[in-house]
Amino acid sequence: MYTIDEVRNTFICGDSLQEMRKFPDGCFDLVVTSPPYNLKNSTGNGMKNGTGGKWSKAALLEGYSTYDDDMPYDEYCAWQRECLAEMMRLTRDDGAVFYNHKWRVQNGLIQDRREIVGSFPVRQIIIWKRKGGINFNPGYFLPTYEVIYMIAKPGFRLADKANRYGDVWEFPQEMRNNHPAPFPVALIERIISSTSAQIILDPFMGSGTTAVAARNLGRDFVGIEISAEYCEMSSERLKGGHESQSGQLSLF
Repeated sequence: MYTIDEVRNTFICGDSLQEMRKFPDGCFDLVVTSPPYNLKNSTGNGMKNGTGGKWSKAALLEGYSTYDDDMPYDEYCAWQRECLAEMMRLTRDDGAVFYNHKWRVQNGLIQDRREIVGSFPVRQIIIWKRKGGINFNPGYFLPTYEVIYMIAKPGFRLADKANRYGDVWEFPQEMRNNHPAPFPVALIERIISSTSAQIILDPFMGSGTTAVAARNLGRDFVGIEISAEYCEMSSERLKGGHESQSGQLSLF
């Protein structure tokens, strides 16, 4: 089992579900994460069949490092429900999980991820409006947003005056990042700064954006990432900046 002090401000290189199970109940104030979207398991997907124009050479065509992003949909949903259950277990009674995902059309119908989040206490949906997007299908308009589910424990409250924000947030995608699907730092700073959370978990850390945002705001973090390549990428991103107020940044 981990203790928070043992892994505070570190990246744990390992499977998210297995690593989350090593933490005690209620040890994080906040979870902020975006899992792989299972994009390669898609009908009529130009990224899958290689006809995606300027996206035909996109990094996501090959999936992620150590993960191909192509699970049978029922298995993917079951996996994500398990992950969310662990996130909720690890969140304090006044905490919340901010879970970013992408809706998509499959076989002509919207897939809004209710198979994943339907049994959890979703308090609000925040729309993250990006610039542009990908659409290879003439049957519907170009999607230009992703969805952040605010899955809240009963005692969760926003920081003072944060409730003045609307529920549609416009931030451009991060373009200067070698990870195939990075978060913009400003988006994660909006989430974290809207809470009083002092220690934040991201179980799908990717290139370390949640860690960067936490550091910028003087908060602590724990990141879990299965790819050693992305863990090293995250560590490199943090080397050029100041440390979090409470400790050493390191790779666990």
